[in-house]
Amino acid sequence: MTALGKLISVIKELVVAWRFGLSDDLDAFFIALIVPSFLVTVIGNSFNTALIPTYIQVREQQGMKAAQKLFSGAMVFSLILLLLVTIVMGVTAPFFLPLIASGFNRAKLGLTVDLLVNISPWLILTGSITIIRGVLNAGERFALAAFSPAITPTITILLLLVNPSWGVNALTFGLICGAFLELILLGMALKGQGIYLLPKWSGFNEDLRQVIGQYMPMIAGACLMSSTNIVDQSMAATLSSGSVTALNYGNKLIALPITLIVTALGTSVTPYFAKMVANEDWKQIQDTFKRYLKWIFLFTIPLTGFIIIISEPLVRIMFQRGSFTAEDTQIVSKIQACYALQIPFSIGGILVVRLISSLKANHILMKAAIWNLLLNIILNFIFMKWIGVSGIALSTSFVMLYSYTYVTRHSSKLIKQTQAN
Repeated sequence: MTALGKLISVIKELVVAWRFGLSDDLDAFFIALIVPSFLVTVIGNSFNTALIPTYIQVREQQGMKAAQKLFSGAMVFSLILLLLVTIVMGVTAPFFLPLIASGFNRAKLGLTVDLLVNISPWLILTGSITIIRGVLNAGERFALAAFSPAITPTITILLLLVNPSWGVNALTFGLICGAFLELILLGMALKGQGIYLLPKWSGFNEDLRQVIGQYMPMIAGACLMSSTNIVDQSMAATLSSGSVTALNYGNKLIALPITLIVTALGTSVTPYFAKMVANEDWKQIQDTFKRYLKWIFLFTIPLTGFIIIISEPLVRIMFQRGSFTAEDTQIVSKIQACYALQIPFSIGGILVVRLISSLKANHILMKAAIWNLLLNIILNFIFMKWIGVSGIALSTSFVMLYSYTYVTRHSSKLIKQTQAN
């Protein structure tokens, strides 16, 4: 199901490349999407990561009634947070977007502001979807949660083909319509699992306090870690027209294997890590962690080398048609090769992050994120002067290497300390 969903996403990218190429309209769309995506990660993904270990623990030890109460309270808390930040984002967009897109002219910046305001409802929908999907995965109902992301790209493809006059607005409408349908579908799946989506507030009980206690350091960590994307896109916006789009295209095919493997790890490993931590089965945790890490590197190192070797023909075959020119292929293939270097460390790092989150030691991730952001800014400046927009991609790969080393070292120390206690 995951592979099918990602395949549809790839097809959508092919249609978008054919329709827009490396255009100003697509630059504006990607910049408009930066802040909503950032907030989804900070609020939705982080809250999901903080919620699931406690949710599983409550379900295993207190039963489904207590788990439902925790989920309902968590949904109320997250919805209020999502609504507030959506309003603030929409109101302040004309002020912060000129800072992010400092290289855009007035017309391009105006389009970016309009697109962001139109995208705003997507933030509330997708933030909620992220939490629901995590609960479905915790119930080991992986198939629907893995396939549901295919809804949005499917709708986007249809809108681009049926209504070409809509231009870049088709991407915006596709996001919102797809997220709305996905929310309905996942809500039905949740009901089939015996959990009801309707938010219900029962106060700050001990379980919800524990989730929020883990969430607070994760907010800071996610802000810092996700800020690297804002920094990258913003710095790309200072370069020539089309650089933001080129950077995004260069990461599209790299993100595919990373997302597939990370999704599989997240859905299958995280619940088991949480169960083993709840049962204090430290030997099994170490054995599982080492086994997964070994297979990750055995698979991803050859994959990385292969992608680098075939980068240019791969981009040519996938994207070079319509508005996407041979010159665009040259630019994007170099970016793609630089991004490919991150694959082993990005996937390995995610496994370590899942373990740390299951151990409820998210303060480690916050510290790592601080160093990652600082290193990313410094390396961006250095490599951009050397190889232009490709330098931003190369900087990302170096940051992933550092991040993997940092979290691995600290997770090993954490397990030893926990065993000793």
